[in-house]
Amino acid sequence: MAHHELHFLQRSGWLRAAVLGANDGIISTASLLMGVAAAGTNHETLLMTGIAGLVAGALSMAAGEYVSVSSQTDIEQADLAREAAELKDNPESELRELTGIYIQRGLSPELARQVAQALSQHDSLAAHARDELGLHDNNQAQPLQAALASALAFSSGALLPLMTAWLAPHSQAQTWLTLSTLPFLGLLGMVSARTGGAKVWKSVSRVVLWGALALAATALIGRWFGVTP
Repeated sequence: MAHHELHFLQRSGWLRAAVLGANDGIISTASLLMGVAAAGTNHETLLMTGIAGLVAGALSMAAGEYVSVSSQTDIEQADLAREAAELKDNPESELRELTGIYIQRGLSPELARQVAQALSQHDSLAAHARDELGLHDNNQAQPLQAALASALAFSSGALLPLMTAWLAPHSQAQTWLTLSTLPFLGLLGMVSARTGGAKVWKSVSRVVLWGALALAATALIGRWFGVTP
C-alpha cells in the first residue's frame, strides 16, 4: 500500500508570497496611517492616505514578485537548456556525472551506475534537473502565481488597518491602530506557522516585534514633522 505523508514544502512558493504580502500590507499600511495620524491630519486625509497606500503597495508587491520570480524562471530555463545540450552532446559524460552524485549520497559505485542508467533511460533531463540542478516541481518558480498571491495578500492585509482607521474616532486613531494591528499580526503569524508546519510562538513573536517597531517609528516621525502645533 502507498504511504502518504504530510509535507509542507510544496506550499513554500505561494505561502512565502502570501505571508510576505499580508505582512507588508498590515505593517506598511498601519505604519503609514499611524504616522499620518500622529502628524495631526484630518480624517479624510488619513483615509485617502490609507487607500493610496493599499493600491500602491499591492501593485508594487505584484510587480516586484513578478519581476523577481521571472528572473528566477529565466535562470532555471537557461540551466535546463544547457543541461539538455550537454545530454545531447556528451551523454556518457553526463551519465558519469549523475553516477558520481549518487555515489556521494552513499550508494556503491555499481548501484549508483545502475540507478543513473535507469533514471536516464526513463527521463535523463528530469533526473539531472532534480539531482544535479536541484529543481523540483514543488519549488519551480511561478511568476504569475507569486504576483497575484502577493497583490491579493497585501490588499487583504492592508484592509485591516484601513477599516480600523475608518471606524475609529479620529482622536483615538493611533490607539485603535495599535490595539488592532498587533493582534492582526499575531494572527497572521499563527496562520502562517500552522500552514507551514512551523513553531507558532516563533512566527508570532517575530511579526509582532517588527510590527511594533514600525508603528513606533512612524508615530515618532509623524509627531516630529506634524502639521499641527
